[in-house]
Amino acid sequence: MRSSVRPAFSGERTRAQHSRVEQSRGRRHAAHGTMTAPSNTYDVIVIGAGISGLSAAKLLKTSGLNAVVLEARDRVGGRTFTVRNKETKWVDLGGAYVGPTQNRILRLAKEYGIKTYKVNEQEHLVHYVNGKSYPFKGSFPPMWNPIVYMDFNNLFRTMDEMGKEIPREAPWRAPHALEWDNMTMQQLFDKICWTSAVRRFATLFVNVNVTSEPHEVSALWFLWYVKQCGGTMRIFSTTNGGQERKFAGGANQISECMAKELGERVKLQSPVHRIDQSGDMVVVETVNKQTYTARYVIVATPPGLILKMHFNPELPPLRNQLIYRVPMGSVIKCMVYYKENFWRKKGYCGTMVIEEEGAPIGLTLDDTKPDGTVPAIMGFILARKCRKLADLTKEERLRRICEIYSRVLGSEEALHPVHYEEKNWCEEEYSGGCYTAYFPPGTLTQFGRVLREPVGRLYFAGTETASEWSGYMEGAVQAGERAAREVLCSMGKIHQSQINQPEPESQEVPALPFVTSFWERNLPSVGGFLKFMGVSTVLSAAAAAGLVAYKKGLFPRS
Repeated sequence: MRSSVRPAFSGERTRAQHSRVEQSRGRRHAAHGTMTAPSNTYDVIVIGAGISGLSAAKLLKTSGLNAVVLEARDRVGGRTFTVRNKETKWVDLGGAYVGPTQNRILRLAKEYGIKTYKVNEQEHLVHYVNGKSYPFKGSFPPMWNPIVYMDFNNLFRTMDEMGKEIPREAPWRAPHALEWDNMTMQQLFDKICWTSAVRRFATLFVNVNVTSEPHEVSALWFLWYVKQCGGTMRIFSTTNGGQERKFAGGANQISECMAKELGERVKLQSPVHRIDQSGDMVVVETVNKQTYTARYVIVATPPGLILKMHFNPELPPLRNQLIYRVPMGSVIKCMVYYKENFWRKKGYCGTMVIEEEGAPIGLTLDDTKPDGTVPAIMGFILARKCRKLADLTKEERLRRICEIYSRVLGSEEALHPVHYEEKNWCEEEYSGGCYTAYFPPGTLTQFGRVLREPVGRLYFAGTETASEWSGYMEGAVQAGERAAREVLCSMGKIHQSQINQPEPESQEVPALPFVTSFWERNLPSVGGFLKFMGVSTVLSAAAAAGLVAYKKGLFPRS
């Protein structure tokens, strides 16, 4: 389904045709020895009109440079994708959520007058496990079994403690970088977790956050990923966390507003296939034979998409190998619409944490409009389940989703949707998956340092290259603006110390601290508890034996 951003660029093909005519004229003049300066020469070429590329181009334009943005798709927004129709009004089928500490994307939204609203979490959340629903409040489901509670508490405390050792800007420099990078999260869970209940939830935690499986991702990379989002509570929470809010009218508005500001500098349907920096200027050629030249290029695509481009000279060895090693996560985003908001009437907010292997959905959030209209539940089909269910028809996926919602919410009404929207990001040619690229074991320590490293006059943006909220819209803005400032620095317009700039906190969306209890900070792990109990038992037995010996006169009395 096409985004309604297209009409804003209704003259795109006309401009492309005009550009081809201009190029043809240039070639004819060249043949007669009267070559004039080509009309499509710029200071900077930005490849990719997602949030990151557009943020880079916007900053360059503000700094007085002439930049052009080449986008492969027929729309802007990249991994954000807002569909508008009569059934939904608007629906975000791509990146949508924003929250405290995501100050750059909030700054852009404020600049364009785009309002945020809170995702509903007034009523109870539901944790569905072992075929039963347990209502709860808070970020994480409560664990009633004391052994499971200790195990659960220790897992998340340990992940946060390990994360403190990992530098945001350079995780490969962590003291235990090599050890942790050679280990998968599955192996780490096997070392830390004592109970099957916590192992199962830990798997879901990885699935939800990086749309991948624990055995697929490096422990170093995942621990870094959680740390640079603010820790386990910030990344997983709705209230005061990464999923607290959405943009009224859809997330794509931010890209559309930036594109409108850039005007004809944004060229749609222009997939880049060749980048040549062997001469004085960098020459970029698109699949449709358009040629652009510039002093610098910013590549703002997922790392793997660079494989679609040919380079002269070829990329350095580590950069070339890196792009073969970082696959994208797997997710289908599913929006089920209902006649009325029946779950709220039952005392549920719409958030479901579903732990059942046969269930297609792992996590849901309420997606009802802020004024209470268009009742809907958003759900993610994640990682292994996404790959397993990708071959089903859309109707079959909807049926299975409605069945699990009916069981979890205990409602017949869940079986009767009025509309359904979904987006399988694995089939997107110019994304390759969502939310982000992940790093398998051994990759980050060997190749990570070249992720943001320029190659000649090529600079790299994209949310994967961010050091705060990488994988999110916030990370996309940080990376785009950082790459733009790297170019400005190379041109002598700013000092190197100005490249990485802190962002003031949003006044409208302040971050509150997460307060942990004494027991959460000090409760032992299951292993620690059992060890303590074992030592206590031995000491108690020794004390009892000693008392008996003393009474029988086996010890000398003083």
